[in-house]
Amino acid sequence: MTSDILVVGTIPPETRAAVIGVVKGLERAFNEKDPIALGGQYAEHASWTNAKGTRLDGRSAIVEFSAPALKSFLSDSFARYDVVKMLAIAPDVIAVNVVQTPTDSTGEPTDGPWGATLYVIAEQADGWHIVAGQNMAVTPPAQTA
Repeated sequence: MTSDILVVGTIPPETRAAVIGVVKGLERAFNEKDPIALGGQYAEHASWTNAKGTRLDGRSAIVEFSAPALKSFLSDSFARYDVVKMLAIAPDVIAVNVVQTPTDSTGEPTDGPWGATLYVIAEQADGWHIVAGQNMAVTPPAQTA
């Protein structure tokens, strides 16, 4: 829901929708274990650093790394990606903070690793894509009664 997102700067509604679409496309690809669809959310020359600190340069490197990872150690990992902040950097360039909540395969929250991700998403000739980003594992947020 976009009303729960902190928006800093002027970001038109259609840009907000496009940015959320990229994040949700990435979530869908991760949960479906589809490395091609996952890579398709990144720009051709993107720079991505995963939660283990491995930097991947370019869409093809992201796909190449993701394919075996999604089929092996991430095969039973699922997550919900929630955009919590958008920051207008420049026209058609948005910094996006995302909270990754572990879920089961049906989307129900479960125990597992949480993530905090920063994406820079920009409009490219072929649409909106992640141009840079970094993910890190975090402690789950405290539960309130």
